[in-house]
Formats: sequence, structure tokens, C-alpha cells
Amino acid sequence: MRLNAQQSVLLIIDVQGRLSPAIDGGTAVIDHTAWLIGVARQLGVPVMATEQYPQGLGATEPKIADLLLPGELLEKSHFSAVAEGNLFSHVNGNRRQWVVCGTESHVCVQQTVLDLLAAGRQVAVVEEAVGSRKASDKALALKRMRQHGADIVSREMVAFEWLNKANTPQFKAVLKEFIR
Repeated sequence: MRLNAQQSVLLIIDVQGRLSPAIDGGTAVIDHTAWLIGVARQLGVPVMATEQYPQGLGATEPKIADLLLPGELLEKSHFSAVAEGNLFSHVNGNRRQWVVCGTESHVCVQQTVLDLLAAGRQVAVVEEAVGSRKASDKALALKRMRQHGADIVSREMVAFEWLNKANTPQFKAVLKEFIR
């Protein structure tokens, strides 16, 4: 699968305040997720985010929440964002590609990815923008998601595939602001 900005959605799973400090490399996950949101905004890729039981795990990290628009944040109680039954209705159009980031890799991210794949979607998981409390859980989750058909990608792979070509105003804007 090659990512296409006109067919993609960026899905951010449960990057929440009380959980983030416990995530191995949690600050980096937040930074990479914010970066992906910025690139998505430049290229017109819809963004969706979820919160798992915010009463217990806290609200979305402010660095992420500040980048979200009204209607882009869904509260959920199931581990899988797909299991809530309303994820697809919040995205305009019939976008087939889902770029996924967030926490925890081996719980909510993995269950969402497996359900997206079962629903016939193409899924790319951004390796440096997912995390778990234990690095071993993240590694196992990435391996399992790959075995079930998800592509494991880097954030720059996503950006350059969404851009598709150089020497465009969008390329120049993304290069200037995000590619260092």
C-alpha cells in the first residue's frame, strides 16, 4: 500500500495525561503525534482522536488537544475505537487508508488496527508515534499488527507519500515547517 492524502485519515488513539508519563518514550510519542497532525493539516488529511475513559486516564495531552478541531475527539469505553460503532461516521467521504498513532500499542492501538483491517481498511502504524508502558509490549504489538496486514511506517514515510511529489507549494510548505 502506498499512502495517498486524498484517501487517508490520521487517527490518534488515547494520548492522555495520566497515561503519558508511564509510556516508554511518552514525550517523543506526543511530539511525533503533534508533528503528524501538523502535516495532516497542511495537506487536508482529516484528523480523528479518541480518549479512553477520560475520567480515569485524564484528558488528551494539551499539546495534542490544542491541535484538534471541534468534533475531532471521540470518547470511548471499548479498547478498540472501531467497536464504539461511530468512528467511520465522523470522517467525511469513504477514506480507505488509516494512519494510526497513539497509546498503548498493545491494547487500544492494536485492537483498533485489527478491527480497521477486519473492516477492509488499509492501515499504516507510525512506529515512532505509538507507545506502551513496556518497550517489549510495543515490539510485540508492532509485530502482530504487521502479521495481520498493517504497514509499519515512519512519520517521514507518511509525509512524503502524502506529498507524492516535490516542487509544489504544499511540498515547500511542509519541507519548511516539518522536515528538518
